[in-house]
Amino acid sequence: MYERILLIEDEQDLRMTLTDRLRSESYEIECAEDGETGLLRATETAYDLIILVIMLPKKNGFDVCRDLRQAGLITPVLMLTAREQLSTRSLGSSLAPMTT
Repeated sequence: MYERILLIEDEQDLRMTLTDRLRSESYEIECAEDGETGLLRATETAYDLIILVIMLPKKNGFDVCRDLRQAGLITPVLMLTAREQLSTRSLGSSLAPMTT
């Protein structure tokens, strides 16, 4: 079970809604409003899960996820997008850590 979650979301209404819902389920939530801040928090603090929006200011979600993996973080990342293109899903899945 994931207990400590980092939510990286720039839209205030969605961030508040997700935060309220997750807290009501007893999760500890921390938020970042842009990709650079989210990357910094994710590399400085341990989280059980990162919820990451693709379209973010300062650094997009794909770049944040890539940078996390290059830094050696294996924290599960749930990527959210309003995009429907298959290429978006393929790119996101290619950033997942390899398991052996």
